[in-house]
Amino acid sequence: MKKLASVLCLVLVTSFLSAQTAQTALSLAKESAKKDTIDQSIQYLKKQIPSLTALSDKRSAWAFLGSVQEQKGLYQDALKSYASAAAIAAGDAEGMPKKTSEQLVIDAVRCALSFGDYNSAQTYLNSPVRSSKNNQIIAYVKLYEQWCVLCRSTKISDTTESVAMLKTYSTLESMKPVCPQVLLTLWHITGEKSFSDRLKKEYPKSPEAAIIKGQAQTLPAPFWYFVPRSSTSTPDVELTGTVVEKKENSTKDKSASDKTASDKADSTKKTGPEQSAEKQEKVVRQQLGLFKDKSNAQGLVDRLKDKGFTATITSEIRPSGTTYYIVAVDENAKGTMGDELRTAGFECYPVFE
Repeated sequence: MKKLASVLCLVLVTSFLSAQTAQTALSLAKESAKKDTIDQSIQYLKKQIPSLTALSDKRSAWAFLGSVQEQKGLYQDALKSYASAAAIAAGDAEGMPKKTSEQLVIDAVRCALSFGDYNSAQTYLNSPVRSSKNNQIIAYVKLYEQWCVLCRSTKISDTTESVAMLKTYSTLESMKPVCPQVLLTLWHITGEKSFSDRLKKEYPKSPEAAIIKGQAQTLPAPFWYFVPRSSTSTPDVELTGTVVEKKENSTKDKSASDKTASDKADSTKKTGPEQSAEKQEKVVRQQLGLFKDKSNAQGLVDRLKDKGFTATITSEIRPSGTTYYIVAVDENAKGTMGDELRTAGFECYPVFE
């Protein structure tokens, strides 16, 4: 009996210690925030998530990882993380942001648009999310549907139907959740002042209004660079260098900002590793352009050279198979390169180490 009691006691102690040390999505999120850099936080999360046992913890941890990757600009990785979370049939883990599977699918679409994979974006939009009973989800589905069409446009006449649809959306009560993104898109393509005026009047504190006012700028993602435009839309004042994505959250949603940046920020509520790690990062270069045609990239390099700047061209192949050419200028020791470029008339945004 004494031996049996000892065995039972050992089992109970072992079970108690296991329960005490069991990891959860919340504990992973907190531990990742202690890492020195966001990259280290991401690697930690990727390594630890498979060890989680509760489906709700795995689901929330994948969603959290997606939000961190998205804020880092790793849109392809973020898409996979969001999709992994959406595929798990479970609720939200204790202490973690609340996310429905439909919201996670919308997050995945936003990320697909952000790195130029319009086919994947359309595939996700054609999923059951299209039949959602949530009005906000449906509003994003309709907006992203038009973004997919616009992303495939090669000339201004290809945008006519989408522009007409977006104008209608800007008047509908059901599209209120995405109206700032709709108005910014219309202003970007048409250059019409009426859309920027509405943004400033009706949504003065939105990230989209900040872009109009020149207080922020869109990231150089494919959507903003390659959608045909009938007119040049110029911000009201000189850019300050603040970066805003085109969100759902860009407003590629956060352009596919819907990752304008406002949607994405809600997913982490400042609990993620970005809060502690971003201060440790530094700007290593200023990115000025993203081109499909290398000759256009070289043209920008030449213009920069004429103004006294030394720029380089790097290439990147997206999942769609398209090669993009990126033009960038290294940051200087004073950290003033962004201001110098803007003063010389070049739009740019910082790339962090």
